[in-house]
Amino acid sequence: MTLSFFDQFMSPTYLGIPLIAIALVFPWILYPSPSNRWLNNRLITLQSWFINRFTQQLLLPLNPGGHKWALILTSLMIFLLSMNLLGLLPYTFTPTTQLSLNMGLAVPFWLATVIIGMRNQPTAALGHLLPEGTPMPLIPVLIIIETISLFIRPLALGVRLTANLTAGHLLIQLIATAAFVLLPMMTTVAILT
Repeated sequence: MTLSFFDQFMSPTYLGIPLIAIALVFPWILYPSPSNRWLNNRLITLQSWFINRFTQQLLLPLNPGGHKWALILTSLMIFLLSMNLLGLLPYTFTPTTQLSLNMGLAVPFWLATVIIGMRNQPTAALGHLLPEGTPMPLIPVLIIIETISLFIRPLALGVRLTANLTAGHLLIQLIATAAFVLLPMMTTVAILT
Protein backbone atom coordinates (compact mmCIF):
# COMPACT_ATOMS: atom_id res chain seq x y z
CA MET A 1 0.00 0.00 0.00
CA THR A 2 1.53 3.31 -1.08
CA LEU A 3 0.86 6.26 1.19
CA SER A 4 1.13 9.89 0.22
CA PHE A 5 3.43 12.26 2.08
CA PHE A 6 0.38 14.34 2.87
CA ASP A 7 -1.50 11.53 4.61
CA GLN A 8 0.07 12.78 7.82
CA PHE A 9 -2.26 15.79 7.70
CA MET A 10 -5.35 13.60 8.02
CA SER A 11 -6.81 13.15 11.48
CA PRO A 12 -5.91 9.57 12.44
CA THR A 13 -8.39 7.11 13.93
CA TYR A 14 -7.86 3.83 15.75
CA LEU A 15 -10.73 1.34 15.97
CA GLY A 16 -13.08 4.12 14.87
CA ILE A 17 -12.01 6.43 17.73
CA PRO A 18 -10.45 9.72 16.61
CA LEU A 19 -7.02 9.98 18.20
CA ILE A 20 -7.38 13.74 18.60
CA ALA A 21 -9.97 13.11 21.35
CA ILE A 22 -7.62 10.77 23.23
CA ALA A 23 -4.69 13.15 22.78
CA LEU A 24 -6.75 16.06 24.13
CA VAL A 25 -7.94 14.13 27.19
CA PHE A 26 -4.64 12.43 28.09
CA PRO A 27 -2.73 15.56 29.29
CA TRP A 28 -5.41 16.17 31.94
CA ILE A 29 -4.11 13.06 33.73
CA LEU A 30 -0.78 14.82 34.24
CA TYR A 31 -2.28 17.80 36.08
CA PRO A 32 -2.12 17.87 39.88
CA SER A 33 -5.41 17.25 41.59
CA PRO A 34 -6.25 19.45 44.57
CA SER A 35 -5.92 17.85 47.97
CA ASN A 36 -6.37 19.03 51.52
CA ARG A 37 -3.11 17.49 52.77
CA TRP A 38 -0.30 19.75 53.90
CA LEU A 39 2.40 17.57 52.39
CA ASN A 40 2.13 16.01 48.96
CA ASN A 41 4.30 13.59 47.07
CA ARG A 42 7.31 14.75 45.06
CA LEU A 43 5.53 14.82 41.69
CA ILE A 44 2.71 17.08 42.88
CA THR A 45 5.23 19.31 44.67
CA LEU A 46 7.30 19.60 41.47
CA GLN A 47 4.21 20.33 39.37
CA SER A 48 3.01 22.97 41.86
CA TRP A 49 6.45 24.60 41.91
CA PHE A 50 6.54 24.72 38.08
CA ILE A 51 3.02 26.19 37.86
CA ASN A 52 3.81 28.83 40.51
CA ARG A 53 7.07 29.84 38.79
CA PHE A 54 5.41 30.08 35.39
CA THR A 55 2.53 32.15 36.78
CA GLN A 56 5.00 34.45 38.52
CA GLN A 57 6.95 34.96 35.27
CA LEU A 58 3.69 35.52 33.38
CA LEU A 59 2.42 38.16 35.82
CA LEU A 60 5.71 40.02 36.21
CA PRO A 61 5.30 42.39 33.21
CA LEU A 62 1.51 42.74 33.57
CA ASN A 63 -0.34 45.41 35.50
CA PRO A 64 -2.74 44.25 38.26
CA GLY A 65 -5.70 44.42 35.85
CA GLY A 66 -4.14 41.67 33.74
CA HIS A 67 -3.67 39.29 36.68
CA LYS A 68 -7.19 37.91 36.22
CA TRP A 69 -5.95 36.26 32.99
CA ALA A 70 -3.29 34.28 34.86
CA LEU A 71 -5.39 31.15 35.42
CA ILE A 72 -6.54 30.75 31.83
CA LEU A 73 -3.13 31.56 30.31
CA THR A 74 -1.28 29.24 32.70
CA SER A 75 -3.67 26.37 32.11
CA LEU A 76 -3.51 26.92 28.33
CA MET A 77 0.29 26.91 28.42
CA ILE A 78 0.45 23.71 30.48
CA PHE A 79 -2.13 22.06 28.23
CA LEU A 80 -0.29 22.97 25.01
CA LEU A 81 3.11 22.12 26.46
CA SER A 82 1.99 18.68 27.64
CA MET A 83 0.25 17.91 24.32
CA ASN A 84 3.30 18.90 22.30
CA LEU A 85 5.71 17.01 24.58
CA LEU A 86 3.55 13.90 24.33
CA GLY A 87 3.73 14.30 20.56
CA LEU A 88 7.50 13.79 20.73
CA LEU A 89 7.00 10.18 21.77
CA PRO A 90 7.14 7.64 18.96
CA TYR A 91 3.83 6.46 17.45
CA THR A 92 1.86 9.26 19.07
CA PHE A 93 -0.28 12.00 17.60
CA THR A 94 0.12 15.73 18.20
CA PRO A 95 -3.28 17.47 18.02
CA THR A 96 -1.76 20.90 17.40
CA THR A 97 -0.84 19.78 13.88
CA GLN A 98 -4.56 19.88 13.05
CA LEU A 99 -6.00 23.17 11.81
CA SER A 100 -9.28 22.51 13.64
CA LEU A 101 -7.62 22.57 17.07
CA ASN A 102 -5.51 25.64 16.30
CA MET A 103 -8.55 27.53 15.02
CA GLY A 104 -10.62 26.32 17.96
CA LEU A 105 -8.08 27.86 20.32
CA ALA A 106 -7.26 30.97 18.25
CA VAL A 107 -10.76 32.29 17.53
CA PRO A 108 -12.08 32.49 21.14
CA PHE A 109 -8.89 34.14 22.44
CA TRP A 110 -8.84 36.59 19.52
CA LEU A 111 -12.52 37.39 20.01
CA ALA A 112 -12.00 37.89 23.75
CA THR A 113 -9.16 40.36 23.18
CA VAL A 114 -11.15 42.29 20.56
CA ILE A 115 -14.28 42.48 22.72
CA ILE A 116 -12.38 43.44 25.88
CA GLY A 117 -10.38 46.04 23.93
CA MET A 118 -13.57 47.55 22.50
CA ARG A 119 -15.23 47.56 25.92
CA ASN A 120 -12.33 48.96 27.98
CA GLN A 121 -10.69 51.34 25.49
CA PRO A 122 -12.96 51.87 22.47
CA THR A 123 -11.07 54.90 21.17
CA ALA A 124 -7.71 53.11 21.12
CA ALA A 125 -9.24 49.92 19.67
CA LEU A 126 -10.95 51.81 16.85
CA GLY A 127 -7.86 53.99 16.37
CA HIS A 128 -5.96 50.91 15.14
CA LEU A 129 -8.26 50.79 12.12
CA LEU A 130 -6.86 54.06 10.76
CA PRO A 131 -3.12 54.80 10.70
CA GLU A 132 -2.04 58.30 11.67
CA GLY A 133 -1.53 60.77 8.82
CA THR A 134 -3.80 59.04 6.29
CA PRO A 135 -4.99 61.31 3.44
CA MET A 136 -8.74 62.08 3.49
CA PRO A 137 -9.72 60.26 0.26
CA LEU A 138 -8.12 57.01 1.50
CA ILE A 139 -9.85 56.93 4.91
CA PRO A 140 -12.97 54.87 3.96
CA VAL A 141 -11.01 52.35 1.92
CA LEU A 142 -8.33 51.99 4.59
CA ILE A 143 -10.90 51.42 7.35
CA ILE A 144 -12.47 48.61 5.29
CA ILE A 145 -9.07 47.03 4.59
CA GLU A 146 -8.00 47.22 8.25
CA THR A 147 -11.33 45.75 9.41
CA ILE A 148 -10.93 42.83 7.00
CA SER A 149 -7.35 42.27 8.17
CA LEU A 150 -8.58 42.30 11.80
CA PHE A 151 -11.10 39.54 11.06
CA ILE A 152 -8.65 37.48 8.98
CA ARG A 153 -5.94 37.60 11.66
CA PRO A 154 -6.94 34.44 13.64
CA LEU A 155 -7.32 32.45 10.41
CA ALA A 156 -3.92 33.56 9.14
CA LEU A 157 -2.17 32.87 12.45
CA GLY A 158 -3.86 29.47 12.81
CA VAL A 159 -2.85 28.42 9.30
CA ARG A 160 0.73 29.65 9.86
CA LEU A 161 1.03 27.73 13.13
CA THR A 162 -0.35 24.55 11.57
CA ALA A 163 1.92 24.90 8.53
CA ASN A 164 5.01 25.44 10.69
CA LEU A 165 4.24 22.40 12.84
CA THR A 166 3.49 20.10 9.93
CA ALA A 167 6.42 21.35 7.83
CA GLY A 168 8.82 19.88 10.36
CA HIS A 169 7.07 16.52 10.25
CA LEU A 170 6.97 16.57 6.45
CA LEU A 171 10.68 17.43 6.26
CA ILE A 172 11.58 14.57 8.60
CA GLN A 173 9.47 12.18 6.53
CA LEU A 174 11.09 13.34 3.28
CA ILE A 175 14.63 12.93 4.70
CA ALA A 176 13.80 9.48 6.08
CA THR A 177 12.37 8.40 2.72
CA ALA A 178 15.43 9.74 0.89
CA ALA A 179 17.76 7.89 3.28
CA PHE A 180 15.77 4.67 2.78
CA VAL A 181 15.91 5.00 -1.02
CA LEU A 182 19.64 5.85 -0.99
CA LEU A 183 20.57 2.92 1.28
CA PRO A 184 21.08 0.27 -1.45
CA MET A 185 22.76 2.67 -3.90
CA MET A 186 25.01 4.85 -1.71
CA THR A 187 25.24 3.47 1.81
CA THR A 188 27.56 6.13 3.23
CA VAL A 189 25.39 8.98 1.93
CA ALA A 190 22.28 7.29 3.35
CA ILE A 191 23.92 6.90 6.76
CA LEU A 192 25.02 10.56 6.71
CA THR A 193 21.49 11.61 5.71
